[in-house]
Amino acid sequence: MIRRVGARLGILAASLLAASVLIFVVCSALPGDVASVILGEGATPDQLATLRHQLGTDRPLPVQYLSWASGMLQGDFGRSYLSGDSVASLLGPRLAVTFWLVTFSLILALLVALPTGMYAALRRRHWDGFIATALAQIGMAIPAFWAGLLLVAVFAVGLHWLPANGYVPFAEDPGSWAAHLVLPVLALGLIQGAMLTRYVRSAFIDVLNEDYFRTARAVGWTQGRAMVRHGLRNASLSLVTVLGLQLSSVLVGAIVIESVFALPGLGTMLLQVVTQHDLQVVQGTVMFLVAVVLVVNALVDVSYLIIDPRLRGERE
Repeated sequence: MIRRVGARLGILAASLLAASVLIFVVCSALPGDVASVILGEGATPDQLATLRHQLGTDRPLPVQYLSWASGMLQGDFGRSYLSGDSVASLLGPRLAVTFWLVTFSLILALLVALPTGMYAALRRRHWDGFIATALAQIGMAIPAFWAGLLLVAVFAVGLHWLPANGYVPFAEDPGSWAAHLVLPVLALGLIQGAMLTRYVRSAFIDVLNEDYFRTARAVGWTQGRAMVRHGLRNASLSLVTVLGLQLSSVLVGAIVIESVFALPGLGTMLLQVVTQHDLQVVQGTVMFLVAVVLVVNALVDVSYLIIDPRLRGERE
């Protein structure tokens, strides 16, 4: 087990290194010049050259990368070219918004996908199971931004039950904080739940064909009891894998949803700094999000050893 964990940590380190190089190269290839953005169209070539030297953007790309990468190893993601603030200080307040949006959306997706996928698997040869599967397919085809606009039109504009956009910190007003998150979480969580339902259904169909499930049914257990007792645990490996992969999809969806509902999260900030060509903030934000996804996937791999005891005894 220790060797497996060590090998997975090595893969994680190599993945982070490769991701940092790729992110830096892509950001460096983006058109535009931050010095021109700061000084405006009337800047002279000497003024632009002086500012580029002050910002360090005139240095060779390998030198810029090594400076940025070494700073990240010390917890320094760089500083904004425009404001001078550290990237970490810019991420902090916005991280909480994205964290709650992603966390609640994943919880809602699980609450939708587990019972729906299990029911669709058990009733796969009946009309109601077919309807459950069809609804999940329809949900997968709906773009997150369209779902958000539809929810705003119904619950905010039409019924006036919930606010259409904006955000209130939890410390200021917990009730208003929750009200502003309801529609974004529904828009993102329901779409992700529809996607997850398909994988849950497939995982439980595989369980239905296993000998231990047939044995449980043969001794008198109902389908529901046998599914809950044996199906959840044995299907958990597939579900954990899918959840790890879903995280990147949820983060991408969160960027869109934050724009629709004007939430001051990481996605909104990322779109702003890209238009301003503030590459230090772009690189730091994207690297942080990629690191989160890679670390979660590594934890998913390690969790296999906990979920399935058979893997602990396998020889490398």
